[in-house]
This record gives sequence, structure tokens and C-alpha cells, in this order.
Amino acid sequence: MRKTTTKLSKVRINGRTLWCVTWPRIGKGRHRQFFKDQAEAKTFLQAKLVEQKNYGIAGTSFSERQRAEYLECAEALQPFNATIRDAVKFYLPHLRATNRTCTAAELVDELLKAKRADGASTRYLNDLRSRLGIFADVFDGRPVASITSPMIDGWLRSLSDKETGNRLSPTTRNHFRRLLGVAFSFARQHGYCVDNPATATSRAKEVETAVGILSPEQTARLLESATSDIVPFIAIGAFAGLRRAEIERLDWREVDLQSGLIEVTASNAKSARRRLVKIQPNLVQWLQPHAQLSGNVTPAGLNNLLMAAREAAGIVEWPPNALRHSFASYHLARFSDAAALALELGHTSSSLVFQHYRQLVKPKDAERYWKIAPAVSGKKVVQFVG
Repeated sequence: MRKTTTKLSKVRINGRTLWCVTWPRIGKGRHRQFFKDQAEAKTFLQAKLVEQKNYGIAGTSFSERQRAEYLECAEALQPFNATIRDAVKFYLPHLRATNRTCTAAELVDELLKAKRADGASTRYLNDLRSRLGIFADVFDGRPVASITSPMIDGWLRSLSDKETGNRLSPTTRNHFRRLLGVAFSFARQHGYCVDNPATATSRAKEVETAVGILSPEQTARLLESATSDIVPFIAIGAFAGLRRAEIERLDWREVDLQSGLIEVTASNAKSARRRLVKIQPNLVQWLQPHAQLSGNVTPAGLNNLLMAAREAAGIVEWPPNALRHSFASYHLARFSDAAALALELGHTSSSLVFQHYRQLVKPKDAERYWKIAPAVSGKKVVQFVG
């Protein structure tokens, strides 16, 4: 293959005589520049020959501005022992992500569609929509690729309760952070951003507090004060430990008093894993008068019914997840089987059981708790059987 040399030649184009300076291009090919004046062409040729001598053949392909820019960039990268090629390789993914990125609102919409198609529960989808919707409103119109960890940190720290105006608790703030991690992980997988900025944000410090439970007397008064249609909900929560959402989705067909088991189906369970929960002897007594062949266990208007029962029972303070936490605490104290309790709660290990429920109640209180049963006389008075 013939090499291109730097030279001046006389050419005719469209009947006109022109002077052409030819010099090599990096790789294959050549550069050409045409002049009407021979003297101007010779001056340009000499300049190219000097450049070729000073910078080599590759250097003649650069303009003065390009050479100056190269030297400036190479000098800036030198302390980091990096080359311009390294810088380009690092920056190109960001440019690609920027070119194909979406807005925060578009990301949330796309994430919800994907999670729905993957079979995520309605409760989880609503949680994503509610919390990430707030994020999308604040960052509306901003490309996802341009959202940084400091921006997210500032937003998380500014979150407050709409009703009280108080800053969110560390637990709630960290929950927002976890969901943002899910969203940006999805964005990264789809090429909308290079990194996951949520993972680099600060995690709020959560101060561990003991879970709140009801005393045996409070539990008994609650069942005594409740209307008959809500008794199964309260009893299953207190003596089987199902989550509120699991009881709300529970059908009487899944409550088998004969075998002594409640089936929490995979579609109803928070963990999406089927489990069987033992029906304790006192729970059998609470459920038998109300059992049906099929139909919802939980009645309509649950919140109002539960509030009325609490007020009638004189329970002013209602701890979060009071029924489920009471079940777990009294179960561990009475039966001393963390592994069995973890299975009934739907936990993957017994570590959470020991972390939250160990030594919360005394054995004598646990014994009384599991003896709470309806009175056999037919009167609406709860008795401690035993």
C-alpha cells in the first residue's frame, strides 16, 4: 500500500487551476486542502512539514486548538496517573445514560409497570406509588442521570409529616431510602443512570425500642367489648399472629378448625411464601361460634369497629402491630420455641424473634394470656380458663 506523503501538487478542477497540499491522516486516508494562490499553498505546505517534524505524522492531524486542549487535559490527568483514553472510557457511559435517561416521574411509572408484571402485591405497589410519587413530584422534569446522592440526602432530611409538620422518624426516612434504592437499581439496569445514588446516601440512625404489646387483661377486655363480627379478626391477630393485611385477605375456607391450622397462602402472605399457623386451643373456642364455610373473615368497616372496641375496652395507647407483637411475645415466653414461632410469623430465621420478643413478658403472664377464652355460660364475659 502506497504511503501518503506531505506534498504540493498542481490540479485542475472544473477548468480551474488550483494548488493542493496533501498530508497523511491518522490510520488510513489523507488530508487535502486547496488554494488558488501558489505562494499561499507553499506557505501552508511548509507549516505542515514543520508540524510533521515537531509532532510526527499524527500531530499534523490536530489543529493548534486541539493540541492545546490535549496538553491541558493530559496535564490535568497526570497527578492521577490517568490518560485521556481513561477519561473518555470513564465518561462515555455517563453520556450514553444521559442521552437515554428519563425523568423521575417516568422512572416511577415504568418501575410500577415492571413490578406489577412481576407479580408484586397490591400493598407493595401502593407503597411504591405513594412514597416514590412524592420523590417524583419534587424532582419532576429532572433527568434521572443528573440526580446525585447529595440531592437525595437533602430531600430525605427535609421530609416531614403532612399532618403534623414534624420530621419523619428515622425508620420511615430509611424506608423511603430503601425504596429509592429499588428505583435507582431499576434505572441502572435499564441504562438510565450510571450509578445508584441512593446507596451512597446517609442512613438515619434508628434507636431500637421495645415493641409494644397488650396485657392479658387488655386483650380480654378487647375481646369482651368487641362486636361479634370483629371477634374473629381480633382473636386471629392475638392468638395466631397473622399480619393485619393477611387477616384482611383471609377466607374462612383457609381456617380449618378440624385440622387445627390456618393456611396463609402465598398470594396473601407478605413474604409471598405459603405457611401454616397452628390454631391454639383457646383460639378454637373464639372461632367456633363464628366459623363459616367460606367468605371473608374480616368484616367491612374494620377501622371503625376496631376503634369502637378499643374505646369500649378502655385501651388508650394502641402500640403498632399490637395484636401480632402480643402473640409473638406471649408465644415465645410460653412455649420457648423461637424456630417454631419464626415459621408461624413468616420469618426466614429466628434472629428477629430473639431480637424483638425475648424477655418481654413473664412466664406467668404468658400462661394467663393463653388461657383467655369466651365464657361458657353464654354471657359476654371473658374468662381465664385453667
